Amino acid sequence: MAVEKPRRPGWVEPPGHYLKSREMYSLPGLVEYKPRARYLFSAGQAQSRFLRGLREGKILGTRCPRCGRVYVPPRMFCEYCHAPTTEWVELPGTGRVHTAVVSYIGTFRERREEPEIVGVIQLDAPGYVEGGYEFAGLFHRLCGVTPEDVMSGRAIGMRVRPRWRPPEERRGDVNDIECFEPIPEGEG
Repeated sequence: MAVEKPRRPGWVEPPGHYLKSREMYSLPGLVEYKPRARYLFSAGQAQSRFLRGLREGKILGTRCPRCGRVYVPPRMFCEYCHAPTTEWVELPGTGRVHTAVVSYIGTFRERREEPEIVGVIQLDAPGYVEGGYEFAGLFHRLCGVTPEDVMSGRAIGMRVRPRWRPPEERRGDVNDIECFEPIPEGEG
């Protein structure tokens, strides 16, 4: 006995009929093939220069000549006023923790025994309103910050700076910055 499926009002049954799996795979001309595709990714002009900067221990951004916003990671065009961002700037790397989370899940979705603290760093960059929701920033690991700092809210607004890998270990990726660490009181 066939069970009637509920239908939305106005739904029209498509022409034809449904195929069972064995009927589908018995069709003449059906090709079963799993391609072994390999992909190459180009970082593009702006990201490539940004990554080369990281290898040199620099955080680079682009500045919009019209509105003054600085983009990190860099963009070729301003997302606000659509002007080409033609000027490159080097940022000091210092900033404030904008958001933070305690994560027990690793990069490859494996369970971590020890938590990792990650957050969004609002970098010290010109062209933004203090306290605004738009800013130049990076999502990265935080070191020297405890889960208690995050859960209590002490981490939010904390002044931080990048901890760089040794120059001989840098590869030109975002992990050339090991983490962002708190700046001791009175240093900046």
